[in-house]
Amino acid sequence: MLKNINPILGPELLFALRAMGHGDEIAIVDGNYPADAHNQRAIRADGLHAGAVLDAVLSVMTLDDFVDQAAFVPWTSEPQAIHDTFRQTVKKHCPQATITALKGDDFYARVRKSYAIIASSEPALYGNIVLRKGVVRA
Repeated sequence: MLKNINPILGPELLFALRAMGHGDEIAIVDGNYPADAHNQRAIRADGLHAGAVLDAVLSVMTLDDFVDQAAFVPWTSEPQAIHDTFRQTVKKHCPQATITALKGDDFYARVRKSYAIIASSEPALYGNIVLRKGVVRA
């Protein structure tokens, strides 16, 4: 155990977050997403909901504020409760950040290009989010 580190952040996930550089992206995906097929760095977060994983990740990583858009969810025609959870969590950690919805192929292409994918057990459909890493200012 480490002090002041959310226990959801296991060694593999902490390594990936630390290894990422400014502008790199990481995806948190739901239990239906083909994580292993879409990225060589699939990090398992079995038994965990995507909102809890997002909260843990944003407890140690800031979003990129050099760009207008640094958090992305898949676009849907109907509002999704999981996206509301994501918005609340992003606001908690990065008050100035907003979440952008991307249509199907654009969203999935972004996930595929991510540095890593965190595969949660989120049961909600469309429970996916991509985060662009920012800088920690001195």
